[in-house]
Amino acid sequence: MRELVTPYNGRIEKIRPMLDADTIQARVKELGAQISRDYAGRELVLVAVLKGSVIFCADLMRHIDLPGLSCDFLGLSSYGSRTVSSGVVRLTSDVSCSVVDKDILIVEDIVDTGLTMQYLLENMATRRPASVKICTLLHKPANEQVHVPLDYIGFTIANEFVVGYGLDYDERYRQLPYIGTMSFEDA
Repeated sequence: MRELVTPYNGRIEKIRPMLDADTIQARVKELGAQISRDYAGRELVLVAVLKGSVIFCADLMRHIDLPGLSCDFLGLSSYGSRTVSSGVVRLTSDVSCSVVDKDILIVEDIVDTGLTMQYLLENMATRRPASVKICTLLHKPANEQVHVPLDYIGFTIANEFVVGYGLDYDERYRQLPYIGTMSFEDA
């Protein structure tokens, strides 16, 4: 993999590969096996946080061996078109099924400040699930403002802005099969 350089809106966007597709897929397979063991004999609802976690959730589902597995989606926003969280979490779409008395696994692309996950954990608790846990592809502990329990972590990364494998900048770069760090230069 080599650096991707793209001119856009009067700037140069550079994406330096951090995690290649094979490394990501191997870790997703490991997470799926661990989740399968932890929830053996139980029904599990994956709640994918839109839009960033969709690719991760789809791949993760393929590696979870539970006959009672289901999936739903929930939309949250705290970034907009910025590279850092605004700290204000907004619910943009809600799950379509009841989660009362169900085991819920929130599937997130990245946890950095913890504010979004704190909001979501508090929101889910009001719905009376049997349990709520978090699975995140990426954890950025250097940005943590509030501590939330992360039950499954794909990778712990440095405090850099990343895109690819579902993560975006201004709705771009989600389709990349790898994760890369993004930087900007004036054109």
